[in-house]
Amino acid sequence: MKVIKEKINFNCSAKHLWNILSDVTRCDWVPTINKISMEGNCRVFEMTGMGMVKEKIILLDNENMTLKYSAVETRTPLNHHLATMEISSDGKNNCILQWKTEIDPEIFADAIHQGMLISIEGIKEIL
Repeated sequence: MKVIKEKINFNCSAKHLWNILSDVTRCDWVPTINKISMEGNCRVFEMTGMGMVKEKIILLDNENMTLKYSAVETRTPLNHHLATMEISSDGKNNCILQWKTEIDPEIFADAIHQGMLISIEGIKEIL
């Protein structure tokens, strides 16, 4: 299993960033997704290059600003996928996003990491 970690500083309040990321149907910060729909506690979307993806929302903790989700259905079979996004305040108008993804098989790690980096740039654009 491969673990990918990104730690990013943003020039906005933690609450503002959480309002974006906690809306699990919002996709304007992910350039490779046009629409997300919900099926129970799963979000379903078509991702450029990845096809149809279904992610189970495991944790949506507003108090601790933590989102955990797992890809449960993908075009390519995954043995394990778990992503955690945690936001912490770093001053009035600054915050830190820590994004960690566990992936197995490891062969998909580079593609997952690139998707994370593209999404981080998407967050910066809408802020």
